[in-house]
Amino acid sequence: MSFLLFKFIHVACVALSFSLFFLRGIWSMNESPVMQQRWIKIVPHIVDTLLLVSAILLAYTIDQYPFAERWLSAKLAALMLYIVLGSIALKSGCKKSTRLYVGFFALGVFCYIVLVAISHNPSIYG
Repeated sequence: MSFLLFKFIHVACVALSFSLFFLRGIWSMNESPVMQQRWIKIVPHIVDTLLLVSAILLAYTIDQYPFAERWLSAKLAALMLYIVLGSIALKSGCKKSTRLYVGFFALGVFCYIVLVAISHNPSIYG
C-alpha cells in the first residue's frame, strides 16, 4: 500500500471523526434521542479505530515515530487530551455549561492536532 492511500484514509477519517464529534455534541446539548440510537454508539468507534490504524501505518511508512519525533509526540499527547475532553463533553451526567466549555476546548485541541500534522511542528508559534 502506498503513502498516498494511507494519507487519504487518514484525512478522510479525520474529517469524519470531527464531523461526528461535532454532531454528537449538538445532539447531546439538545438531548436528542438520536444519541440513544445504536449506530451513533458504534460508528464513531469504527471511524476512530480506522483513524488510529491509518496513523500507525503512516508513521511506519514515513519511518517517523512518537517519542523519536517531537511533532508526533505532541500529536499523541494532544490526542489523549482530546479523548478525555471529548468524553466529558459528551457525557450526559455533566452540566450543559460544563459540557459546552469542555467541548469547545476539545475542538481547540483538535485544531492544534491538525496544525501540528500539517506543519510537523509542535510549537503553535511557528
